[in-house]
Amino acid sequence: MNIIDRLHETVIKKGPVCVGLDPRESLFPSYLKNNDMSIGEKLYEFNRKIIDATSENCACFKLQIACYEAFGIEGMMAYSKTVQYLRQKNIISIGDIKRGDISSTAEMYAKGHYQGDFQVDFITLNPYMGEDAVSPYFKYLKTGNKGLFVLIRTSNRSSADFQELMIDGEPMFLKAAGLVNCWGKAFIGESGFSSLGGVVGLTYPEEFLRIKNNFPNMFFLIPGYGAQGGTGRDAANILGSEMCGVVNSSRSIIGAHIGLNETASFAECASDAVQKMKEDILKWL
Repeated sequence: MNIIDRLHETVIKKGPVCVGLDPRESLFPSYLKNNDMSIGEKLYEFNRKIIDATSENCACFKLQIACYEAFGIEGMMAYSKTVQYLRQKNIISIGDIKRGDISSTAEMYAKGHYQGDFQVDFITLNPYMGEDAVSPYFKYLKTGNKGLFVLIRTSNRSSADFQELMIDGEPMFLKAAGLVNCWGKAFIGESGFSSLGGVVGLTYPEEFLRIKNNFPNMFFLIPGYGAQGGTGRDAANILGSEMCGVVNSSRSIIGAHIGLNETASFAECASDAVQKMKEDILKWL
């Protein structure tokens, strides 16, 4: 099955929650903080327990690579072991790497994250160097086994510095969405969605609807839920009956145990948080 069709089917079956595996030492439960394991072993143990506890109620997992790079070789070993564990369990993974570079370098990034030790199903890209910085990934999309999420309208406060600049009467983010949609036409699956999708934040729901309505074949990775201001109702309005995306949440899920359960069963709190988030979105559909 084409990867985007598989993801869409999983959203229908399990709900639209994407769990962000963005570990920090401050999020470790006490039993891990006080353990003699190496930092790499702690990161992997933390992730594995979260995955086992939440995978029945989420569509996929997203790993922000900076949270692993910060711990050096051991961190990247934990990243590799985590994505391999997800693959063994047939769970969809998103490598949040946000790469964006010239084509020759992009070819190496594509090889590094679609093959080998860091292999994932989807990766995130920054498109603002243009098509030749994105096109080296297309050969992997043509296989049907890999996908992309390209930054369009991000949820951070200063995104307006560039993304709201007007070009020929349209904001830059809408121009970017048009290009992403154009590039993605070659990769539309049976679900009607392209495996080349967009990253659009819930923090701008009206702008999000404008993007969605203009480009109905686009599937979305949606940050901005919860602490950044996006609500379950906002998410449901975007997803609609077609369920056109996954809604990411990281710290509010993987840190749900803090102050409640600092033992080896800490991930039960993450499971509860995923269930509540899922219900918060689906009740509005």
